[in-house]
Amino acid sequence: MAKSDSFFIRASITTNGTDFTQNSIDLGSFVNLGVSSSTIMRIRNLSASYFDSNLPAGPILDAADAKISWQLTTQSQTALVLPTDKSLVSSGSLIVKTGMTPSQDYDVAPQDWTNGYLIGVDQLYIGADLNTGLDSGDVTIAVVMECQLEKATQTSSVALALSQQ
Repeated sequence: MAKSDSFFIRASITTNGTDFTQNSIDLGSFVNLGVSSSTIMRIRNLSASYFDSNLPAGPILDAADAKISWQLTTQSQTALVLPTDKSLVSSGSLIVKTGMTPSQDYDVAPQDWTNGYLIGVDQLYIGADLNTGLDSGDVTIAVVMECQLEKATQTSSVALALSQQ
């Protein structure tokens, strides 16, 4: 199998107050790790957006400092993980400082992989957390991933083994 045309996977997660929450993204119809031949997925690009009960058109409101964080991992988690965790594919955060415009200062979240990010698992996990309840309610983080399927080769299998748990 040569590389497929790009396709897009969309997922979202809504925060649950200040408790970490997580949803799974089923990749079973894309990734197939078989004995004689395997198909793996390569994430070429990932974009994320944040919105609350005001939806994309309104601002995220809070009277105090707040941090909204999300992550995409290859293993189920019970909390946010550091970039040193090999299961972490991507992460981001939005900082809301009192009296200032929200920024991504603490996690710029550029998903600029030179050759994409190889995925060889049946599920990804998107998780989110807030450090405080927001005046405008829980926040939804939505991601769009541009993906391709490809036949696993010895080279891609070694790359996958080195980059993930």
